[in-house]
Amino acid sequence: MSLKLAIAGLGYFSRFHQDAWSRCPDVQVVAIADADQKRREEALRLFPEAQAFSDVERMLDQVRPDLVDIVTPPDTHLQFVDAAACRGIAAICQKPIAPDWSNAVSVVEVAEEYGTLLAIHENFRWMPWFREAKKLVDDGYIGVPLNISFRLRPGDGQGPNAYLSRQPYFQQMKRFLIHETAIHLIDVFRFIMGEITGVFARLKRFNPVISGEDAGLVIFEFSSGASGLFDGNRLVDHPANDTRMTNGVMILEGTEGTIRLDGFGRLFLKKPGSDEIEHYYHWENRGYGGDCVFNQIRHIVEHILKGAPLVNDGRSYLRNFAIEEAIYASNQEARFISV
Repeated sequence: MSLKLAIAGLGYFSRFHQDAWSRCPDVQVVAIADADQKRREEALRLFPEAQAFSDVERMLDQVRPDLVDIVTPPDTHLQFVDAAACRGIAAICQKPIAPDWSNAVSVVEVAEEYGTLLAIHENFRWMPWFREAKKLVDDGYIGVPLNISFRLRPGDGQGPNAYLSRQPYFQQMKRFLIHETAIHLIDVFRFIMGEITGVFARLKRFNPVISGEDAGLVIFEFSSGASGLFDGNRLVDHPANDTRMTNGVMILEGTEGTIRLDGFGRLFLKKPGSDEIEHYYHWENRGYGGDCVFNQIRHIVEHILKGAPLVNDGRSYLRNFAIEEAIYASNQEARFISV
């Protein structure tokens, strides 16, 4: 069986989706849509048999795909998920799922109302270093997990032209660092450490040309009693060939050992009283973030075609958004917020 796929949105990040879909033998890209003619022409070079449209809903009406991959800005997601759901078409929706909580709930509810699949494209948990770290934790290497910390340092947020070459709408987002970026790490922290039960946050804006925050500290409490720290600053970089590959560095600490991720995708292990050693594992430096887009897409395809369990369906993903809401409330009220 082969899935008929349509892609809505051909902007900067869509190129990673297009590359990933082109490598799926059981998926046929039958249509692409974007208001920009140049983008449509570029996509057709990769998918010459696809039909091209300037309007998403017209594409859905004429092609009737099995699945649509929505790779557009957050304020369009409700419209496009609704358009797919009312036509009985399954949808993958890029994160952030929506601009705000009420819209996010509406996105989920409209898919549920029509009984159609809604999967959220949350790809950081599919980065190979996070999956390997999770495996090491599950195998008991660090004993009982006590702390996780991630220092986000992509170094792409300086000056008046910050983000304009890739995703210019970033500059206008009223909520930025947490809503657009740290939401990834919320999902990763839950994936590795378990449920988050409370947060304390202090957020800042350093670049005056953007509307939202671009730096901040968030402390997490987990149901296990472990703690977490997200330390984010989009202006500052870190040692790496590509600072946006891992986007930063991570340390995982437990009662019996430590796991450290560097900016080159390398993992290092340390037992108490011993020297740190590199932990070698297989991964491919392809696409974005160790091919995490392809890994996420394959997970969704395996669910649709073979019934494999699905993580981050629309309803379950709302938990990440609820934690995001608590972070902004904590910053505004200057207090710890239980989730």
